[in-house]
Amino acid sequence: MPRPDACALVGILDDGWTGLSGAARQRLAGADLVIGAGRTLELVRPHLPFGSVVRAMDGALGQVPEWIATARAGGKSVAVLATGDPLCHGIAAFLTGKLGAAEVDILPAPSTVQIACARFRKPWQNLRIASCHSADAGEWFVGAMPAHGLYAVMRAIALQPLVAVFTGPENGPARLARALITAGYGEEVKLSVACRLLLPDEQLFADLAAADAASREFPEPNVVLVERPGDFPQPAFGLDDLEYQQRAPDKGLITKQEVRAVSLARLRLAADAVVWDIGAGSGSVGLEAARLAPLGHVWAIEKNSADAANARANAERFRVGNYTLVEGKAPAHLDTWPDPDAVFIGGSGGELGELIRLIMARLKPGGRLVINLVTLENLATTQAALAAAAVAWDVVQLQAGRSQPILDMHRLVAQNPVWIVTATHEHG
Repeated sequence: MPRPDACALVGILDDGWTGLSGAARQRLAGADLVIGAGRTLELVRPHLPFGSVVRAMDGALGQVPEWIATARAGGKSVAVLATGDPLCHGIAAFLTGKLGAAEVDILPAPSTVQIACARFRKPWQNLRIASCHSADAGEWFVGAMPAHGLYAVMRAIALQPLVAVFTGPENGPARLARALITAGYGEEVKLSVACRLLLPDEQLFADLAAADAASREFPEPNVVLVERPGDFPQPAFGLDDLEYQQRAPDKGLITKQEVRAVSLARLRLAADAVVWDIGAGSGSVGLEAARLAPLGHVWAIEKNSADAANARANAERFRVGNYTLVEGKAPAHLDTWPDPDAVFIGGSGGELGELIRLIMARLKPGGRLVINLVTLENLATTQAALAAAAVAWDVVQLQAGRSQPILDMHRLVAQNPVWIVTATHEHG
């Protein structure tokens, strides 16, 4: 139940005092201290009683819990203003985490997302919310890493048919539209942009093509609804070998589908896994790992420039956005990557023993290393390195046969045998 002595966290939109509920107005009218961003304070200042203290929190969010605690210790009542619903990308989680959930009463206004959906008459029960209201992220590019300011938004759009995006001055609707074009979604997405909601100069731009939105300027603040129709038909993994672009004329330099399926199963990828793909080749294992870990990210490395170009082309073709490939020979670059949950080695460039030692030192507890081997010498090197690292491991020999027509019948053609070695970093 609401507690009159608790701090009141009041949601407010740009229609100001008139849009507040009776309960919200009552809590503001009885507050000895009202805290908020400068622009929201101006919306209520004329309606506050004489003697109320108003304090702007612009640039001082970290001090707000102390302000609240000090005022309440002195017997003062406190109200804090937030935009829209404070529980939707707002400050409610921060304040309840600092003060305790029981010490904060939340009186939400409708979210700007809810208002935008109402304006465009779009049902929003299945909508995903994302934000790029952050520092200047720069333009999006294929292979961008999670630190990029548009990354969370682009992952949400890759996985959901309807996404609401909180934008910012640096990362606005036009930049988002250009990112969608770069990622290969330009022909199928529609953007609806709601600008300056509830203000006299409110403007709505419904169902814009990405190419149209990419060249426009939109009034601020705004929120964007991105729709990507379709049933997302592409499989998570199991693509045919020939669906991947491979090095010509010697096609076949790819982890075959049968070996790929077992190797990915042995990696046991969680949805948010951080994955390393060493010796990426045409990218088949790393790209399918990225699909199996849609909330995670794959870092891949390939020393052959032609193969690296093919891997990048495959990432673009299949629109895999949580995949970053660097050209080089491992262990170079690995020190710049985050510690992995899973590692796949498809090629080692003669550095197999060193790579195993490095990986077992970096692998997270419970993580897995899976290695594909085709020579006895590399199998021996792997066994020695894993024994020296004192980790549990096992090996599977896989040899598949594929059918091939012969007259009006079929015969089996043997594929090269592959050893699949799996090592586990035990917990603790």
